[in-house]
Amino acid sequence: MGNDDSARPTRPSRRTFLTAATAATAATVAVPALAEPAAAGGGAPTGPGRPVRPQPPDRELRDLLRSVDQRRIEAIVRRLAAFGTRHTLSSQDDPERGIGAARDWIYDRMREYAAASGGRMTVELQSYVQQPASRIPVPTVITNVVATLRGETSPNRTYVVTGHYDSRATDVMDATSDAPGADDDASGVAVVMELARLMATRRTAATIVFAAVAAEEQGLYGSAHLARQLKAAGADVQGMFSDDIVGSSTADDGTRDPRTVRLFAEGVPTAETPGEANTRRSVGGENDSPSRQLARFVKDVAENGATGMEVRLIYRRDRYLRGSDHISFLEQGWPAGRFTEPNEDFAHQHQDVRVVDGQQYGDLPEFCDFGYITRVARVNGAALWSLAQAPGTPKGAVIVTTDLTNNTTLRWQRGDEPDLAGYEVLWRETTAAEWQKVIPVGDVTQVTVDLSKDNVFFGVRAVGRDGLRSPVAFPRPGS
Repeated sequence: MGNDDSARPTRPSRRTFLTAATAATAATVAVPALAEPAAAGGGAPTGPGRPVRPQPPDRELRDLLRSVDQRRIEAIVRRLAAFGTRHTLSSQDDPERGIGAARDWIYDRMREYAAASGGRMTVELQSYVQQPASRIPVPTVITNVVATLRGETSPNRTYVVTGHYDSRATDVMDATSDAPGADDDASGVAVVMELARLMATRRTAATIVFAAVAAEEQGLYGSAHLARQLKAAGADVQGMFSDDIVGSSTADDGTRDPRTVRLFAEGVPTAETPGEANTRRSVGGENDSPSRQLARFVKDVAENGATGMEVRLIYRRDRYLRGSDHISFLEQGWPAGRFTEPNEDFAHQHQDVRVVDGQQYGDLPEFCDFGYITRVARVNGAALWSLAQAPGTPKGAVIVTTDLTNNTTLRWQRGDEPDLAGYEVLWRETTAAEWQKVIPVGDVTQVTVDLSKDNVFFGVRAVGRDGLRSPVAFPRPGS
């Protein structure tokens, strides 16, 4: 690796040494020093590396995204709405109406998809009894429908996507009135099921969990149980997405935005410890949580012509007064985000089905945009496929702070993926929202860059032999 042509130092560059702790010999490369002030107006700053570029979809991913079937998605939404209500406290044994009928229908479909997987996908009804608690007045069986596509080379590395199949009317405790829940959240369940169908016949390096979870409206009970089960099993969950209210592109004032999906991602981690908070207050990182890195990755791999969508990152955990199933995973310390439509129509969420002064209320299929849901499914598919086929996010990333220097040394642990090709160091100005420059450093576990750690933020990502890249790991101070 030689000097980047875009950087023109006005003084001689110091040499940067890359030490491979796990390699037989150390690699040495030249990285030009920062020679000029950062570019004004939001452009890439001057310094080592080349500008960060999005990761384009490969042939396999393009084929997957083309296969997402709008007719199947619409059929799933309409069938789930036809169960009348899917309230958590509704009937669990009526074959036609209630949450039990919906549960069994989803389970049967998921098993059909798994039958085509050659044994790689398994499906289970994951049940437990929730004792009386908030919005749960009596002991209630809560059941998630979970399809697990086992990865072939990194099976413990896990990515999760959920939609919640329960629904509600205006009164959150009303278990008998019609609550079709087409947008909230049959739309998200349709995304999960369609991706499970398509990926069942494909081989992935890492494991993907496709889950239709229950009792979200009563308090995230189903997803909390799923997250606890994964934690108990020792799963290395490196990313989770909740698709919740992804069914419409039309706002309450009638305006449409059919090519944008919001992705909510927290800054300060929900599970941050007091010690981690002290470190963050000292050196920064409020905009560099694992969830923010996951969200940046999604925008990088899923905002392109193959999805036809813009991914609008929202830098907060969720909307005001609301919360979705990704929070259950954030509480376990895992990176997670929530997909939701760009502008909501609250007359079609959490409402009794009725007509008032000529206006139809209720979460009915007629208010869904099935082409929009299809494109949201493609965004999810691009993110999940790219995550599951690339190496995992680097672990143990450290920025060395034992000495006062004007350069920066980074260390990390080498991953054990068989297709791991090496690593890249990324950096950006502290005021920039996105990574700006990338420096390929090869298959090493330590690098010293001629930039001051006091002035910019650094990150590290892994690269596979096929060029697929992991999310960025933000280093913690250490030695």
